[in-house]
Amino acid sequence: MRRVVTFLLTGLLAAVIVDAEPVLRGTAPKPAPAAPPTAADLRALQAEAARGGWEPVARRLRATALDQYARGVPSAQDWYYLYRWADLFALTGGEATADWRAQVERQKAPYPPLELDPAVAAQPLAGLWPEDLRAYALSTPGFSAEVFTLWSPLDQPVIVMQILAAIWRHDPAAFRDYASLALAIALVYDVPPPSSWPHHQVSPAALPRQLPPPVDAFAFFVKSDRRGATLQRLGRLSAAELKFVVDTCTPFAELAWAQTSVDVPLAQLDRLYGAVRYRRDRQEGGVAVWPGETYRLPEIAEQGGICIDQAYFAATVGKAKGVPTLLFRGATADGRHAWFGFRDGGGRWRLDCGREAGPPPAAGAATDPQTWSAITDDELAFLAEGFHRLPLYNTSRMHEQFADLYLRAGSFAAAARAARAAVNCEPRNLEAWNTLVMAEARLKMDPKQFEALLREGARAFQRYPELAAQFKGILARSLRARGQTSEADVVRRGAGHEPAAGRSDPNASQAEAILQQSIGNEDIGRAIVTYYRVLSAYGRGGGPEFFDRVVRPFVNRLLDDNRPQEAIKAIAHARSTLRIEPDSQLDVDLNELAERARQAMR
Repeated sequence: MRRVVTFLLTGLLAAVIVDAEPVLRGTAPKPAPAAPPTAADLRALQAEAARGGWEPVARRLRATALDQYARGVPSAQDWYYLYRWADLFALTGGEATADWRAQVERQKAPYPPLELDPAVAAQPLAGLWPEDLRAYALSTPGFSAEVFTLWSPLDQPVIVMQILAAIWRHDPAAFRDYASLALAIALVYDVPPPSSWPHHQVSPAALPRQLPPPVDAFAFFVKSDRRGATLQRLGRLSAAELKFVVDTCTPFAELAWAQTSVDVPLAQLDRLYGAVRYRRDRQEGGVAVWPGETYRLPEIAEQGGICIDQAYFAATVGKAKGVPTLLFRGATADGRHAWFGFRDGGGRWRLDCGREAGPPPAAGAATDPQTWSAITDDELAFLAEGFHRLPLYNTSRMHEQFADLYLRAGSFAAAARAARAAVNCEPRNLEAWNTLVMAEARLKMDPKQFEALLREGARAFQRYPELAAQFKGILARSLRARGQTSEADVVRRGAGHEPAAGRSDPNASQAEAILQQSIGNEDIGRAIVTYYRVLSAYGRGGGPEFFDRVVRPFVNRLLDDNRPQEAIKAIAHARSTLRIEPDSQLDVDLNELAERARQAMR
């Protein structure tokens, strides 16, 4: 899952737009043959690059790819991938790292500083790879498709290419057999993980947050697969799936223990969660952090743990057995609950394993190991649906790639046509929608037509509320700019959405904002009325996050204002509105708050 591009028009439309290439100005070179590149073509490309560098090769390949796309030639995408490799090879390590640093700063990614060796910074990226690896990449469209679909702007290009080169030099034959595994390792291991990963309820001394050497990780998983220790063949999984296998700091010895000592079929992998005995004594004693000096899988299995330990154990055993897994942490920092998800044998993701074993939180978070950021609601939904594996998406992706080329070259009409073809093939292609919106905006589309486009985009993502809300937000700004303030307000109000599993609760955010404004602008009596209104409107079925952000702060305000009777009523109303399981942590929290209110009455 790449981090989805947010298409905020302000600023984004002023992104780097380079001068159009000759093919876009009507002065293209003689049309290339309508055929895919041959082995002789690829040898000639390498020889040409050896003489004059990769930059002129990239320009020529780009013109060829665009020419073939414009003529509807099926091999256009093969030439596009050659262009992308040549364009990448032409960058120096310093140039690529400067672009990466700009993205890190723009997205505020918490990555440590990186200092390149001056020799690496000065040489083109092509120099990081041996000639036979470059030849493999240029001649393998499937590998190219994975690379240029999955690669994120937050992936460190020099480190990614160095890791791939190291794995290739270690075992070229295994690289060919497990190219997706090599790519997954390179994209995950390029920057170190944050200290909060895989979860914060174990000390760094007990579980060092350090990924293994990339070559060793590749060798371990290849060996595991070849000797039948995995529950599914790793060579059949994509890099987008395998990155949820290799994202582990658990020592190989423990992973090997899990392969031989934990017997569970893939279809019943969810049973791993309950295989760890729940330590109610720790929960009741408030011991949220693992108390031992070490945090090993056999110890967790023997000693038991709380929900975060159950989720870590299940997710890590799954990874050891070659199964993509996700660990979900509760939305609050006190470890109320945690669960895990995994990809089953049918290619479907089951994202709620163990979620019902504890108090059902309104929100949680899983980590994308490629960027070490939280996975968004829409990414989880896309992951579960798996439409990225469908042939129509591949066709849509091809059109979107060329739309992006046209957009960057300043050919906005061509970009709009290609992006429209992409969304017609697969309406859920968000990158294509971003390109379409930006191209039409640069073409100065009639405002009413532009607003119709934004409404169409919102409908395309109506099952993904966060994405639909982005379209509606732009739509509201456009309406307001035309003086349609009432309609803009209606659209803006309609941009709210229900929370999806595993993410921050927007209802709690909205209720908190309304209540805080009421407290600041009105007397406490009116604020009490507002509390009951937001509780009724936003709190039904809510959980711990709603309690933390709305109920507890307001009750504390009432107690500070010496209104214990009102506080007891507010708690009672919250108990009748929120989703509360008997003996859950939320139940305990409400009881403690009610006891404080009763004490205040004495």
